[in-house]
Amino acid sequence: MSKTRALVDGWRGIALVAITYVYFLIFAQFAFLKRLAELGIADTHLKIVMAAMGAGGILFSLIAGHLRSTAHPSLRLRAGLLGSAVAALLTTLPLVLATSVLIAFLIGSALGVVTVTLVTHLRIWLAPTDTLLQVGLGTGVGYFLCNFPPLFTASSQMQAITAAILCCAGILAARTLKPEPATTPETVPQQPSLGRVVLCFTALVWLDSAAFFIIQNTPDLKAGTWQGTTHLGTNAALHLAAAVLSAWLLRRRGLAFVLGCAFAALATACLLLLDPSRAILASAFYPVGVSLYSVALVAYPALLFSSASAAERARRAGWIYAIAGWFGSAMGIGMGQNLGHIPPAFVLIAGLAIFTPQLPALVRSRGREIVATAALLLTALVIQRGISAATTPQTASSVQRGRAVYIAEGCINCHSQYVRPNSRDVAIWGPALPLDTLRTEHPPLIGNRRQGPDLSEVGGRRSPLWLRAHFFRPAEVSHASFMPSYAYLFQDSTRGDDLIAYLSSLKSSAYEEQVQAEQNWLPAAVAPDSDEGRHLFKTFCSTCHEATGATRLSWQMSFKRQPPNLKTGPWLYLTPSGSAPQRQLQLSRITKFGIPGTDMPGHEYLSDHDVSSIALWLSQNIDQPRNAAMQSTSTGENR
Repeated sequence: MSKTRALVDGWRGIALVAITYVYFLIFAQFAFLKRLAELGIADTHLKIVMAAMGAGGILFSLIAGHLRSTAHPSLRLRAGLLGSAVAALLTTLPLVLATSVLIAFLIGSALGVVTVTLVTHLRIWLAPTDTLLQVGLGTGVGYFLCNFPPLFTASSQMQAITAAILCCAGILAARTLKPEPATTPETVPQQPSLGRVVLCFTALVWLDSAAFFIIQNTPDLKAGTWQGTTHLGTNAALHLAAAVLSAWLLRRRGLAFVLGCAFAALATACLLLLDPSRAILASAFYPVGVSLYSVALVAYPALLFSSASAAERARRAGWIYAIAGWFGSAMGIGMGQNLGHIPPAFVLIAGLAIFTPQLPALVRSRGREIVATAALLLTALVIQRGISAATTPQTASSVQRGRAVYIAEGCINCHSQYVRPNSRDVAIWGPALPLDTLRTEHPPLIGNRRQGPDLSEVGGRRSPLWLRAHFFRPAEVSHASFMPSYAYLFQDSTRGDDLIAYLSSLKSSAYEEQVQAEQNWLPAAVAPDSDEGRHLFKTFCSTCHEATGATRLSWQMSFKRQPPNLKTGPWLYLTPSGSAPQRQLQLSRITKFGIPGTDMPGHEYLSDHDVSSIALWLSQNIDQPRNAAMQSTSTGENR
């Protein structure tokens, strides 16, 4: 049977391997975490949810091989895929902590059943020849899809829906009742013991998970590895090529050699990641190392022991996925969270765990390969030693941490940081900066859509208190805003304060000139409407400038100066002896641009007609109490 024929006949197995990897990587490790962040589940609560997922994964990885309630493995696999699809769809609903914990347990449990059942009986869905090549192609296609830009950059809801659809496709692909072949005709070199394999896979998954978390949560590293179509396309190609190479190496050189190569690539990537300037080089090693061991992670329990019984394959798979998969992943993510980098000493320890048990046999049989691997590791260590202060990362400032929060929360999806020159942007948002200045940022946050206001000069246009109030209840501060609440950022962490510090820092020196220009702004010659101004005041201003205003009551102890009640006074910031037209012009400028250095924001997006109408109504509201007081004085004198 030709290789092409084998790939065609084995499409079911290839598809099932690819679907399982996409579900685990894009949804369970990526979209689900993003969804929890959107729901405000963080810190201790997040650890509880992820612990529930890990508990489900470990438990059902160990017992999946003992589930004999179904007549055929395909039924058990389809049940696991159905549970996975249901769990993914449930995450698109509004959730609280309790339901999140239950769904996380379902995700882990379903994945435990799917992974162990699939690798235990994988030969049912594969063609009888070139089985390792089929596993390599399935793994490579899975990672290729994970790096497909429209899927990688999609919203958490869309990624969850995609994962559910793929699980449904997997249910269809798994529909077969053919008997499992007794053996596989492929022969591979002698494999190490189960204990050594579990230890090696645990070390590799630990390194992989730590590197993944660090890249994902470090803006400078993410910009050099996973941001942009070019980076993602390159990663996808490297994953696919390395997966096919891994299948070939497994057949020619055996499991021990493949795991050694995978470690060499991952270790090099981890050491390079200590310096963000070398992220692009690390991005070449990381996908190669991951795909090399990922193919082996499927092939070892499924194919490399052709004489083993189904129960023995299930036992091996259960221990590998419970310890290496779930425990190793949790420990790697914990290292990334607590340290923010992978210590070179840990990389060395992981290398000893992988190479020491098999070193004597490897030296005897594969001396040249060992020398090449040692040379690669030595090169990586030399590169690492050349990185100044790489092992002692500097503590990030509040502004730097806030910028990371800005990126992680997806603010760039709705807010730009680019005032378009020679456009109405300048009058509304502030001065335009040269593109060369914007390009010096890593990564640049120019933005690709503007569903909310531009934030280039937000530090000069909005006070920290206004920003905080807006994060808690956006629609209360900005009428009809569809921005969601980010109050969860201020619960049990400094993320909210860091984000405010970052936004407050967005103020260029050119903005001071813009403020002066705003003091000379004149509204267009329009006919203002006092009644319309009263309605606009109620809509946009009353939340702070009425005695019962919602924002006024919520934050009354935090204002630098209590906002005046514009229905009763006292009036502030106005020229006391100005004429009515002068007061109206001054009120128009305050309404349009706010008062710099105070908590009073501008309403830059309102038209000149709306601004003038508000100013007219306010001016009349000033004059009415004065006229009443003058009339009362005149009446008293006549008496």
